[in-house]
Amino acid sequence: MSISIFNYFRSDIKHIPLPERFTFPFYFDPHPLALAAVKELQSYLENQMDFIHDFGIKGEGVGKMFGVLVVKNTENELGYISAFSGMMSGQTIVAGFAPPLFDILDPNSHFQQETQKLAELTQKIKSLESDPKIKAGQEAYEKIEKEYAQKLDVQKSKHRLDKKQRKSDRESNLQNSVEKQESLLSQHSQESMNAKFLLQEYKEYIADQLEIAAEKYLKLHHTLEDLKQQRKEQSHALQQWLFDQYNFLNIKGEKRNVIDIFRNRVIDTPPSGTGDCAAPKLLQYAFSENLKPICMAEFWWGKSPASEIRKHGNFYPACRGKCEPILGHMLTGMLIDPNPLLTNPAIGKTLDIIYEDEHIVVINKPAEFLSAPGKNISDSVQKRMKEKYPESTGPLIVHRLDMSTSGLIVIGKSKETYTELQKQFVKRTVWKRYVALLDGIVESNEGYIDLPLQLDINNRPYQKVEYEYGKSARTKYKVIERKDGKTRIHFFPVTGRTHQLRVHAAHSDGLNAPIIGDDLYGVKGSRLHLHAEAIRFIHPISAEEIYLEVSADF
Repeated sequence: MSISIFNYFRSDIKHIPLPERFTFPFYFDPHPLALAAVKELQSYLENQMDFIHDFGIKGEGVGKMFGVLVVKNTENELGYISAFSGMMSGQTIVAGFAPPLFDILDPNSHFQQETQKLAELTQKIKSLESDPKIKAGQEAYEKIEKEYAQKLDVQKSKHRLDKKQRKSDRESNLQNSVEKQESLLSQHSQESMNAKFLLQEYKEYIADQLEIAAEKYLKLHHTLEDLKQQRKEQSHALQQWLFDQYNFLNIKGEKRNVIDIFRNRVIDTPPSGTGDCAAPKLLQYAFSENLKPICMAEFWWGKSPASEIRKHGNFYPACRGKCEPILGHMLTGMLIDPNPLLTNPAIGKTLDIIYEDEHIVVINKPAEFLSAPGKNISDSVQKRMKEKYPESTGPLIVHRLDMSTSGLIVIGKSKETYTELQKQFVKRTVWKRYVALLDGIVESNEGYIDLPLQLDINNRPYQKVEYEYGKSARTKYKVIERKDGKTRIHFFPVTGRTHQLRVHAAHSDGLNAPIIGDDLYGVKGSRLHLHAEAIRFIHPISAEEIYLEVSADF
C-alpha cells in the first residue's frame, strides 16, 4: 500500500482561521495551521518505521531540514504535504514526501548513464597518471632538455663573444686605410651571417633531438590531456543537461528554467543543490497537483552539521542563495505576507548620548537599530549622527554593532579623531564587555572560545564555522548567574567578527546555548538579549582613559 503525500489533519483545526496571505518564506512566525502540521510530522518522525535514517539524535549522523506546506485540494479540503531538503536514507524519493523535480539517482536516467561514463573516464585518467612510463619518460625528457639547454647557452655565449671581438677589431682598425676598413667590415659581415646560420642550425638540431626524446612521453602526455579535456567537456554538458531538467512552476502555471531564473544575477550559475531544498519541492508538487498553498514552515530535525548552527526542532527560513531566486518566480501571482525586513525597526527610537565633548560622542544604541545604512533602510546611527552634527568630517562611526544588538557605540566628530580612535580598535587596545542571556546552562564559570568564522555565501547573513578558510574569531567569557535554565554571561571579544558572539554562544563547539531572542541562530523572541554594556579606550585628543558603562534593559 502506497503512502499518500497529501495528508489530512489528524488534530482538530476547525477553530484555526486561514491566513489572509501566504507565508513570506525568508522571515516568518509559523502560522497555527503550519504549527499543527509540523507537530504531526514531527510525531511521525519520532515513531515511523517506514525508512531508516540516522538524524544524529542518538547516533553519529546529522539532521535534516524538513518543510510542511498547508494546502487545499481540488475538493477544497484542507491538508498538508511534507518534504525534506536534499536526500534522506540515501534516496531522493521517500514515500510520503514530495518528490524532487528530477531524480538524479534513477539508474535508468540519462544523468546516471552519463555519470557512469564520466566515472570510467576518470578511472582511465587515474590509470594514466599513475603509469610509470609517463613519469620515467618525463624525467628522461627533462634531463635531455636540460643538457641541450646548457649546450645551447654555451653556443649563444660564444656567439656573443665573437660578436664583441669583431666590434673591438673594427674599432682598432679605424686608424687604417679606408680600403682595409671596408675589407674587415666585409669579412665581419660574412662571419656574422655564418655565426647566425650555425646558431640557427644548432637550435634546429636540438629541437629535433628533443622531439625524438619526447616522442613516447609526449604521446602518453597528450593522450592524458585529451582525456582530461574530454572529461571537462562531458561534465559541463551533463551539468547543463541537468539544469534543463529543473523547470519551476508558479500558481499561474508559468514555467521557468533554473538557468533563466539565475541569469543576470551576481552569481548567475545556480549553486550546487539548487532546487532540491524543501520549499521548492513543496510548491512544485502543489502546483503540479492543483493544490492551493495556504502557509508554510521549515524546521531542522536532528543533530546540527559541524559548520552551521541548526537546533533540533527549531524553525528556519528558506535559504537566500539557492531558494530566493527560485521562490521569487514560484510565488509570483500569490498574495504574500509583507517582508518585515523592509520595515524600519528604528522608527520611534532615540539614540541616548552617554558621553560628549567637542571631539567625540558615545551613544547607547537600542536593539533593532542599524549602525550604518542598509540596502533597503537608510535610517541608522550613522545617518542620525550626520544629521545631528552636519559640520562633522570623516566617517563618524568608529565601530559597529549588529542591528539586533544594543549598547555603546563611539563616534568621532572629525576625520582626525575618527582615525585615532580606529587605530585603537585595529590594534585591539579597546576593552569591551557585553552582557547576554543564554538559553541553556553553561557549566564552566569562565573560558575562551576560538571558532573561526566565514560568511555562508549561499545563505546570507548567516556565518558558519570554517577552520580552513575562516577568519580568526576569539571570545573570552565569564558566567554571572545561572537561573531557570538560563545563563547570564559576560563576553569579552578579542576579535570583532560579524555575529561572533551569537555564533560562539550557539555553536555546539562553543557554549551550545544560543542567545535568547536570536532569530538567526536560536529562537526568535521579543529582542536579542545581547548588550554592549561597557567600553574603555584612550581619548584621541586628551590621551585620558575613558570608561563608560550602561546596563542592559533585560
